[in-house]
Amino acid sequence: MESQSSFGWLLLIVGLVTAGIGLIWLLAPSIPWLGRLPGDIRIETDDTRFYFPLATCLLLSVLLSLVLWLIRLIRGA
Repeated sequence: MESQSSFGWLLLIVGLVTAGIGLIWLLAPSIPWLGRLPGDIRIETDDTRFYFPLATCLLLSVLLSLVLWLIRLIRGA
């Protein structure tokens, strides 16, 4: 019986994560600085473009780490 309960929680969490990603996907174009931070690497020539959002990735990683840390702190794990 407990395996069904844990599977239900897993499905709920996966659904919430998917909804969160969808919300970010919708709101990302309205955040003008996202992907244009000073540490983002952009190389453009006549026929090629290379773009690597290094600073944006680091910022998102720090924010996600803080959120997960707060969740673990609240749950007491």
